[in-house]
Amino acid sequence: MATGTATSGAGGLLPDRHPTADFFVCDIFDAAPKDDLGSMEHPIFSLSTRPDRRVLSYAHNGTTVEVTPSVKGRATIHDKDVLIYCVSQLMAALNAGREISRTLQLKAHDLLVATNRDTSGDAYTRLKEAFERLAGTRITTNMATGGTETTSGFGLIEAWEIVRRSRGGRMVSVTVTLSDWLFRAVLAKSVLTLSRDYFRLRKPLERRLYELARKHCGRQPRWQVSVPVLHKKTGSAAPLRVFRAALRRIAADGNLPDYRLAELPGDMILVERRAAPARPGSGPLLSEEALDAARALRPGADVHALAAQWRAWWEETGRPRLNNADAAFLGWVRALS
Repeated sequence: MATGTATSGAGGLLPDRHPTADFFVCDIFDAAPKDDLGSMEHPIFSLSTRPDRRVLSYAHNGTTVEVTPSVKGRATIHDKDVLIYCVSQLMAALNAGREISRTLQLKAHDLLVATNRDTSGDAYTRLKEAFERLAGTRITTNMATGGTETTSGFGLIEAWEIVRRSRGGRMVSVTVTLSDWLFRAVLAKSVLTLSRDYFRLRKPLERRLYELARKHCGRQPRWQVSVPVLHKKTGSAAPLRVFRAALRRIAADGNLPDYRLAELPGDMILVERRAAPARPGSGPLLSEEALDAARALRPGADVHALAAQWRAWWEETGRPRLNNADAAFLGWVRALS
């Protein structure tokens, strides 16, 4: 699904199309973006901007994946935003102690806003096309989710239905039934939180590289990988020399949220975590190490939401001077226990 025709924002990112949305007041937006570990690790989604009707076969360290597109093409990395949104809503409900099921009813407008898309008439048409590609793309894999390894075939979504249309014919609400494979990942909390700036990445390869960086860096500050292995893990269809040149451009642009790429001798790539730049009014910066420590203190909690609550508390208490923001944040988290 295309991301629209808006011009880039600063640094080559897409603009923040909904800067006034209060993501910490409205319950639907309180769900931090979540991605499942399985599709972050292995290449399922197409990086092409044109209909990709090739069957993808992938094998790595005992895991096999075959992705068969429909006549409308394989689901794209931008179509995946729909799944990220669904997983995010389910995880928010699960963490709040609410019952969840594979079938969700979504408001199309909320999905578009939360994933930084425009809300024009064309956006709803593109959203419908994304649902069609997600339902039509078939996966056969032995990839484990929720600790269960089975060889099975399934669609990325099992079913979808437009429940209500506006008078002008636009999709208003839609029901989506996720695959059992993806739902098991949610129940097992086999997910990772993404930066909201993920939705501002324009290039499909940038999005895929961010996923891999987020998955493989984990709690370590850096990850090294050879260019041929990275080429395989991204699922790029470009020749290796073209892929290598694209990596150099992405490293030079520096658009990946939270991470930077660097070329090393021996045809190697270094992926390294960096402190994210503060947005105006965002409050003190916290290191990834502090966020990891908060996860250990509050298992199952959304640490990014906790960080936002702490910054709000810091604002309300008069923005006191902090000698060590990480220590102050962790002290506040401990006080919640």
